[in-house]
Amino acid sequence: MERRNIEHRYAIKFCVKLGKSAKETFDKIVKVFGDEAMSRVQVFRWHKEFKNGRESVGDEPRSGRAVEVRTDNNVQRVRALVSQVGWLTIRMLSNELNINRETVRKILIEDLSMKKLCAKMVCLEQLENDSKLLERVVTGNKSWFFQYDPETKRQSQQWLSPGSARPKKARMSKSKVKIMMISFWQQWVGA
Repeated sequence: MERRNIEHRYAIKFCVKLGKSAKETFDKIVKVFGDEAMSRVQVFRWHKEFKNGRESVGDEPRSGRAVEVRTDNNVQRVRALVSQVGWLTIRMLSNELNINRETVRKILIEDLSMKKLCAKMVCLEQLENDSKLLERVVTGNKSWFFQYDPETKRQSQQWLSPGSARPKKARMSKSKVKIMMISFWQQWVGA
């Protein structure tokens, strides 16, 4: 990509030296480079820069994050943080580690082969695995609580390595004003 941009900039600089307008320059860039042509805004910006005396076609040094810092050290840093706190978003990881968001995304998906999955509900699964679960319930109680917004499916997403078990959470329903909490106690059979 950098090489193509340099070629475009040389062509723009050449057109400026020939006295072509920004629009004429853009039309020529599109004619020569086709679908890979620089955007109109970029062509006009570079045309203005060269017209005002700029000589260099290279990028100016910039402060801030590097564009791509996909090193082994950063892969290990991302792996360590995700293993501690799996629910972090790419933006949170990027801010925490001071790494470009796209680089964090590539590290997670390409280097660590991770994907973000939502937790699945386990109530029915537990009942299917233990058909006598409800027989062991001894007593229950109910209480009303004011409105609570359970975490959304998106909020429950976590980064997981290949082969990791999907996270689990209990089913929660959003209420209008308040909710009833019912708790049950089980009878323990054993020594």
